[in-house]
Amino acid sequence: MTGQPASTAARWVPRLMIATALLHFVWAFVQPNAWAAIAADGFWRGVADTDAADYSARESSVWFMVSGVALLALGTLARHVLRTTGRLPAQLGWYLVAIGLALCVLYFPVTGGWPLLAIGLLSLVAARGTG
Repeated sequence: MTGQPASTAARWVPRLMIATALLHFVWAFVQPNAWAAIAADGFWRGVADTDAADYSARESSVWFMVSGVALLALGTLARHVLRTTGRLPAQLGWYLVAIGLALCVLYFPVTGGWPLLAIGLLSLVAARGTG
């Protein structure tokens, strides 16, 4: 690692993002889902039929999985940047705040956007403290 040691807040941001990603993976299979129907259709175009009776469940299943992968990518990238440079880039916090805020506005009050908003704000604090 180069530069100054990472702050405690900065070290928690990647951990919280990776934990959130893992929760997304779990929730993709725990929530009412359509993985069995998608698999039965052979996966190819398994979510393309918008007129299917279970389309919402299929779409929700896929989006929870995809967003879990995206959060895992951001979390592991944040961990790498933090280990390499000793700090977090502020844009990571802004991305998470934007995503969390959008989810909070669209799904208020019951949404998973609140943790993303909180992690984004923590990331901004950490970026400011280590910059």
